Amino acid sequence: MSAISHKQLISAYIEACKVDVEAFKPGNVSVYADGHDMTVNDFLVSAEVSAEAICNPDYSLGEKIYYSVKETRKAVGCNTNLGIILLCAPLIQAATNIEGKISLRQALGNILKSTTVNDAEWAFKAITLAAPGGLGISTDQDVKKQPDITLTQAMEIAKERDRIALQYTTNYEDIFNFAILRYNEKFNRFGDKNWAAVAVFAGLLRLYPDSHIERKYGNQYSLIVSKKMAVVEAELFSTDRPEDLEPMLHDIDREFKAKGINPGTTADLTVATVLTVLLQGLAGEILQVS
Repeated sequence: MSAISHKQLISAYIEACKVDVEAFKPGNVSVYADGHDMTVNDFLVSAEVSAEAICNPDYSLGEKIYYSVKETRKAVGCNTNLGIILLCAPLIQAATNIEGKISLRQALGNILKSTTVNDAEWAFKAITLAAPGGLGISTDQDVKKQPDITLTQAMEIAKERDRIALQYTTNYEDIFNFAILRYNEKFNRFGDKNWAAVAVFAGLLRLYPDSHIERKYGNQYSLIVSKKMAVVEAELFSTDRPEDLEPMLHDIDREFKAKGINPGTTADLTVATVLTVLLQGLAGEILQVS
């Protein structure tokens, strides 16, 4: 496998974050429509200011998470990218530990198996700074208290109610077993990373309820959202001109935002998927297509 430079890591992270707002993912903030009291610029600035911290080779995993959130909070004053950071930090840490014939996923597995209590402490501080009362609150491990377990063990406790936490316990199964295959397939067909990202987003959201939506509304909208994404997915599979879907996506976007529906967790998983594909490319891994 090829070594990935610090400069390449920063570039890949920022590019993946740009796709987040350039792809038309209904319910999310994008170049097609702002929403949820946030703007495209908030997300772009967040990517730029967090890039150095999340790619800092001298930081531990937990420090990467905390200082990325801290820089974001200082720059935009709101939580634009906590989920992105939680998912991308282990991938970036893994990318700096690829040696010999080890794959990115194997390196990631090693990172996730070796998280520490100190990583949990930094991550808990980051979560509290970004969104008090968010991920990780439970009778076992409250993010506002000192942890006594590793970060991966904390994610194990949270995995039933948060799909980001679930990735830590499955070595990013959603991404490696589904999302990157879907991304590569659609990128090969459309030749466009943004529409490939839309396909990932629609596929994940059809299959799995969004944790961010369900924390806010329970399962009130889960079936509705899944059915809408099934339609989007079907259209993407039947066309060679994905831009023709824009009117339909506008309608769904307006409907979601009118109800306060923001599939934020699925958006974060989509960003992590794009980053994974970019890192695999930089490392010289063989393209995977479903």
